[in-house]
Amino acid sequence: MNKFRNLGSRDKIFYTIITIILTLFFIIVLYPCIYVISASFSSGDAVQAGKVVLWPVDASIEGYKTVFNTKDVWIGFRNSLFYTVVGTSINIVMTVMAAYSLARPDVPGRNGIMLLFTFTMFFNGGMIPTYMVIRTLGMLDTIWCLIIPGAVGAYNLIVARTFIQNSIPLELLEAAKIDGCSDVKYLLKVVIPLSKAVIAVLVLFYGVGHWNAYFNAMIYLHTKDLFPLTLFLRQILLMEQIDPSTITDPELQAQMAKAAGVIKYALIVVSMVPVMLIYPFIQKYFVKGVMIGSIKG
Repeated sequence: MNKFRNLGSRDKIFYTIITIILTLFFIIVLYPCIYVISASFSSGDAVQAGKVVLWPVDASIEGYKTVFNTKDVWIGFRNSLFYTVVGTSINIVMTVMAAYSLARPDVPGRNGIMLLFTFTMFFNGGMIPTYMVIRTLGMLDTIWCLIIPGAVGAYNLIVARTFIQNSIPLELLEAAKIDGCSDVKYLLKVVIPLSKAVIAVLVLFYGVGHWNAYFNAMIYLHTKDLFPLTLFLRQILLMEQIDPSTITDPELQAQMAKAAGVIKYALIVVSMVPVMLIYPFIQKYFVKGVMIGSIKG
């Protein structure tokens, strides 16, 4: 407040306008989240009648009961967890190894290799050629079709490479070589411990991407037992109901039609919880990992 008081009149007007605009944007972004959470804790009648505006109306947890008693939700949650954990682990290993190699000034042709990675950010073979490649490799309708094709993201590779180049001095490598340290040991003992910030950012980027992915699953997967949670969520949002045969509780089957509107909001909240729980632990590294190395000199 003291800094604001010391500003000139024009600066005060400018900052006031910016604050009002940002506050409005914040409300616009926040309200849909509040509405979804409130609707998920409201009764089916209240949601259908449009009575829910800000707070839950006729508080109820029937939507969550239906969701947690649905076999498809548990199957999808299990698969999404597997795709996220295994996929992110492979992403981190591949990206860090590639970033470290391309950050080394003594690697021949590293700029040309980096250009090839960058080229994929703007141009790709398209949906049909990619589908044919995955089918030819035998990954169609398997867990690997959602993990292997995107093992290295070009943007994430650029972020990791820039971080390693600008944050880890070459003198450490020279000192390690004098002590007889191999390249692999230098990567494991020096580079990775000093790159925790950017690795945390990569975990967030890759993890959220795997958790929210549904388009590739919709194209490449045909077996229902392999569907991620987002694919089941898409089906429920489109049909606005859950197949009664997948609900294990007989009493909930009778209430399902009445609570159709609540079910989709409850499932949206359930699908958001894992990311919301992980983000606070990574947040402290997020800005540091992205910004370090962005400015040289």
